[in-house]
Amino acid sequence: MPDIRGSRVLVVGGAGLIGSHAVDALLQEDVAQIIVYDNFCRGTRENLAEALKDPRVRIFEIGGDILQTDILGQAMKESDHVIHLAALWLLQCHEYPRSAFDVNIRGTFNVLEACRDHHIKRLVYSSSASVYGDAVDIPMTEEHPFNNRTFYGATKIAGEAMCRAFNERYGLPYAGLRYMNVYGARQDYKGAYIAVIMKILDRIDQGLPPIVYGDGSQSYDFIYVSEVGRANVCALKSDASDRFYNIGSGTRTSIKEVCELLLELTGSNLSIQYEPAGPTFVTNRIGSTDRAKRDLDFRTTIGLREGLQKLIAWRRAHRERHG
Repeated sequence: MPDIRGSRVLVVGGAGLIGSHAVDALLQEDVAQIIVYDNFCRGTRENLAEALKDPRVRIFEIGGDILQTDILGQAMKESDHVIHLAALWLLQCHEYPRSAFDVNIRGTFNVLEACRDHHIKRLVYSSSASVYGDAVDIPMTEEHPFNNRTFYGATKIAGEAMCRAFNERYGLPYAGLRYMNVYGARQDYKGAYIAVIMKILDRIDQGLPPIVYGDGSQSYDFIYVSEVGRANVCALKSDASDRFYNIGSGTRTSIKEVCELLLELTGSNLSIQYEPAGPTFVTNRIGSTDRAKRDLDFRTTIGLREGLQKLIAWRRAHRERHG
């Protein structure tokens, strides 16, 4: 099992939702240094406020853009291991496909090249369950076909294929993680790309009935974000190489069930407002967790009810601080 004690870990995209939780999880380990490489396009310094109190954590001073290869190389020079999370998100990729290509594909190639050039011992690459598209079989194993039809999923498939090619050609050790539906504290709550759970909570806060499109039967595999941060550390410490892993709870939950649970947890007596279904990216996706349990020793411990309670508490505290 790789020993990360005393090592320096570079977290690319480390100020984002998942990245900042990966930093928190790394702080539970005996590492020497955690370098956050982030351009703060979506990530925030506030996400790292607690972590930065630890002298082992620092934001890379010169820059944090994966398209600036000389600066990226400089950060790699100071690192032993890399966790790569930087990417444009699903809806951004949908609206700006050229930017999706530049950041998610060219940027990932830059990260891989820098890992090779600076003899990085191990890379953990953030992929996504988006590569699968709609489920053919439930739960989906990692052998499930790629039915993706989105630009975001296409960039993640490209990233996976490039990881494999770099491993084959240059022997770069890596593990890839395919995240299911991630939610939790530090989630975006302003702007154009707000996740469905936050939209529901926004409506409840305003005393408006939460809107569900279609009949609410669309089902997903929800996983709390701190679990995903921990999964990155499990992958970093594992022997697994040149393989991809589903990171989820393995539990199927419909949007209607999520909505009902949020109404209950917030003490709301509002009713769900059903609207005609618009275009959706995916309607059914639950991942098998067997391989991650076996190879990464990763299993979830936070159920949906507890996770949503944590999110509601974070949101409340955040709102009180920021108005």
